[in-house]
Parts: sequence; structure tokens; C-alpha cells
Amino acid sequence: MLSILIPIYNFDVRRLAGELHRQAAAFPAAVEILCFDDGSEAHWKTLNRELAGLPMAVYKELPQNLGRSRIRNVLADAARGSHLLFMDCDSEVPDDAYLRRYLEALDEESLLYGGRVYRAEPPADPQLYLHWLYGSRREQMSPARRREQPYHHFMTNNFLIPAVVFQSIRFDERLLQYGHEDTLFGMELRKRKVPVKHLDNPLVHIGLEPAEAFLDKTRKGVCNLAFLYRSGTETETRIGAFYQQLQRLGLGHLVKIGLRPLRPLLRRNLLSRRPSLFFLDLYKLSIFLEELA
Repeated sequence: MLSILIPIYNFDVRRLAGELHRQAAAFPAAVEILCFDDGSEAHWKTLNRELAGLPMAVYKELPQNLGRSRIRNVLADAARGSHLLFMDCDSEVPDDAYLRRYLEALDEESLLYGGRVYRAEPPADPQLYLHWLYGSRREQMSPARRREQPYHHFMTNNFLIPAVVFQSIRFDERLLQYGHEDTLFGMELRKRKVPVKHLDNPLVHIGLEPAEAFLDKTRKGVCNLAFLYRSGTETETRIGAFYQQLQRLGLGHLVKIGLRPLRPLLRRNLLSRRPSLFFLDLYKLSIFLEELA
């Protein structure tokens, strides 16, 4: 059996679950679709309760928000399948061969990562442009590029893994807020020498957020990364590598002091109609240095 696991938070997943249900009907093996709501607002719960009517689906509302790591562990514990397909709720299936491509690549030892893409055209709403720009330039990668650093370029939005392999790793529940649960999971995969196969089987990320919300999540992610550094947990990130280089050169404190007065200017650019990803990198570095002070 294949268990499709979708943690829900403030998003309408009826279209996604419906398309997966349609593809699963032609699947040669049994499929279950577990959709657990992780403390969404009442409006979204009302919409998504329709999922309980899908024969292959299990819809459940949790009494409180567990966070991105713990909710995925809870879903895995409830799953009955030998293989687990995790996906983000704010996703769209690109075509009717999505499940079939995973089936064709299936094996008993490897994690399969399908990737993430964004729509080719920028959003009409300028408030969504920063998120789209970052996703299109930084998160959207060809399978060939992802294979150059298979563990570093793994993300949690769209992957299939044998249940026994997942249960030997699980997500680190120390991370209570948004960010870097995929970084830790990727590092554990590498430590345990679990093969990661990068496929051309992406989900379309459709949950673009306004720049203010995107920057808030960015800050939370950077704070999570700083927490991991303080705890001595091994990580592999661009900002971490640059931080280590600054420390070797004895420049960390100087750069922190230099960036501090610039942060409002950086933020102003990032909230504008023409945001710079370079400025976003500086903004993240400034937060990271302050968190490690």
C-alpha cells in the first residue's frame, strides 16, 4: 500500500486530494490519502471537511498546531502503507502521470524526491512577487542540478520513502516553528547512507504568500538554523558556510555591526515591487549573526 500524507494548514486541499484520488483509482496497488489538519482557521476546516467523502481519504482535525516536523511524524505513525509519499498542502499536481512516475522509480531502499516548480509567469499581485522570485530562482532546480548535491537539495514538499526507512530517521521535533526541518532530515539521510534519487516529477507550488508573511517565515527559518548551530547540530546551508568563512577571517562581529543599521533599508527593498535576492541574503545573514551573538 502507498500512503499519501498531506499536513494541512490554512489551505484548501480539495483540488489536490481530488486529483490524487483520481490517479490512485488507476493505481495497481492500494492507496490511502491521509489529510490531517494542523490547527487551521475555521474557514479552511469547513472547506476541507469535504475530503471525508473521498473513499480513499482519511480527514482528521488535530486539536492544536503541532508544527511542521511533529505533524509529519504523526501522519507517518497513522499510515498503513509500506511507502510514504509526503507532500505540502499548497501544491498542485502537474499532470495525470504524477503517481505513475513514482511507481516506476520505486525501490525498497531509496528516498525519491520529485522536486518543486513555480508557474512560469510572475503573479499579478506585486505582494506575491518576492516569494515567486525566490522560489523560481532558488528552489526550482532541474533533476541534474539537484543530483550534484543530492542531500543538500532535498526538500520535504514532495518525496516518497519506504516507511521502515522513515521510521528509522523521523523529523526532529525540536523544531517547533517554520524552517530547516528538511535540512536536518537531509543530513540524517546522508549519515545513514540512504540513497536519494532525484526525479523529474515536481509538484507546482501554488501557495505564494505576501512579502510580509514571506519575510516573517524567512526570519523564523533563520532563527531555527541559528538554534541548530548553537546546539552543535550538523547542518549544510549557504548561510552557514558563509558564516563559517567570516568566523575564520575574524569578520563575523564586524559584519554584524555593519549590517545592523542596513536592515530596515534591506527590508524596504524586499517589500518593494523590485526586490533583490542579494538583499534577501544580506537580510538573512544579519538575522543569523544577531541570533548567534
